[in-house]
Amino acid sequence: MCTQAVGLAAAELERRGIATVAIQLLRRVAERVRPPRALCVPFRHGYPLDVPGDPARQTAVIEAALRLLEAPDSRPPLLADYRVAAGGPARMREDRS
Repeated sequence: MCTQAVGLAAAELERRGIATVAIQLLRRVAERVRPPRALCVPFRHGYPLDVPGDPARQTAVIEAALRLLEAPDSRPPLLADYRVAAGGPARMREDRS
């Protein structure tokens, strides 16, 4: 599903009282569409959870996305970057612009 469509669908769900979080491959588009909450990932197109066959990484990405819903200040709009440290755990950077 395209980044813009996901952001627009998420915004409509939020207007109806359903909290959402999206995993976005294109931060530029997410900045323009401004989904309520989005985790921007640095992976190749078609691989929002990174490479197949790496359940630990895939779980880490999903958990990072879900943490955006749990944060006490998770009011929309919230964009967070999923950053993979060499040999270490992922880090997130939040942006409320």
